[in-house]
Amino acid sequence: MFGINYIKFDATTFVLHYAGGKLVKKGRGLSFFYLAYNSSIVAIPLGSNDVQFYFNESTQDFQTISIQGQITYKVVNPEQLADLLDFSVDSKGNYKSNDAEKITQRLTNEAQTATSALIQSLVLKQGLRSAKHIEETIKKGIQVSEAIKLLGIEPLSVTVTAVKATPEMERALEAETREGVQQEADQAIYNRRNFAVEQERKIKESELNTEIAVEEKRKQIVEKQMETKFLTQENEQKLNQMKMEASIAYEDQKKAYLVLRLENEKKSADAESYKLAVTLQPYKDMDWKTLMAISKEGGNPKLNIALAFRELAENAQKIQTLNISPDLLDNLIKG
Repeated sequence: MFGINYIKFDATTFVLHYAGGKLVKKGRGLSFFYLAYNSSIVAIPLGSNDVQFYFNESTQDFQTISIQGQITYKVVNPEQLADLLDFSVDSKGNYKSNDAEKITQRLTNEAQTATSALIQSLVLKQGLRSAKHIEETIKKGIQVSEAIKLLGIEPLSVTVTAVKATPEMERALEAETREGVQQEADQAIYNRRNFAVEQERKIKESELNTEIAVEEKRKQIVEKQMETKFLTQENEQKLNQMKMEASIAYEDQKKAYLVLRLENEKKSADAESYKLAVTLQPYKDMDWKTLMAISKEGGNPKLNIALAFRELAENAQKIQTLNISPDLLDNLIKG
C-alpha cells in the first residue's frame, strides 16, 4: 500500500538494502519495510553450496575421458560478491537474474583448468585410476585461483565421483580386461594344478620318509627290546644268585641259631635238673607220709582225715568194725 513493502530473510542470508542508490542497511537475517519505487535489495546465501561439474579432457595417448564431481563452497565476503554478480531480489525474495549460475561455471572452468595439465601427462589407464589425485589437484587449483578469491567465496571440499572413458574405449578396455582376467584365471588354474601336483609329490615323499622313519624306529625298538630282555635276564640271574646266597646265609644263621639254642636249652635243662636234684636231695629218703606232713597242707585237718581214711583202706583186712558219724562226712563234703 502506497508503495511500502515488507520483506524478511533467514539467518543464513546476508542482506544489502539500497535506497536511491545508497546503502541503507546491511546484515544477516534482516526484516524491514521499504519503499519499492526507489529500493534495491541484494540477498546473498551464506550457507554452504554444492556445485556439480562435468567436463572432458584428453590423455597423453589422445584418449578422451570425462570427469564428474562436486565442489562445496561458502561465501566469506558477501559484499565483494555483490559487487561482481547480481543477487538482487524482488518483493517476494526471488532472484531477478541468474548470476548465481556464473559461480558454478567459474568453479567448473577453474577445476578443468587445474586438471588439464595432469590429465595430459597421463595415459588412459593411469587417468582412469587417478580419481584421488585429480580430486587433490582440483582442490589445490581452485584454492589458489585469483578468479575464485575475487568472488569472495571459499572452497570447502572437492569430490570426484567418476572418471570414465568413452563408451567404445570402455568396451575395448573391458574386453582387454576380460581377456587379462581370463588369462589370469587360466594361469591360476595352471598354478593350482601345478601346486596340487607339487603337493602330491611332497605328500608321497613325506609318506616315504615317514615309512623309512617308522621302520628305523621299529628297528631301534626291536634292538632296545632285545637289549632290555638281555639286561632283564642278566638282572634276574643276579637276583636269583643273590636270593640263593641270602638263603644260604639265612640257613647258616638259622643252623647256628638252632645249635646255640639247643646248647642253651641243654644247659638250662641241666641247670634245672641239677637244681631239682639239689632241692629234692633232703627229701629223697623220706616216705610220702612224712612229705605230706611237712608240706603246706600238712596242717589241714581235712587232708589229715583223708590220709587217715587212706591208712584205714590200706589196712582194711585188719579192721572188723568201723563207725563214721554223719556229721564228720557232712563237714568233709561241705568244706
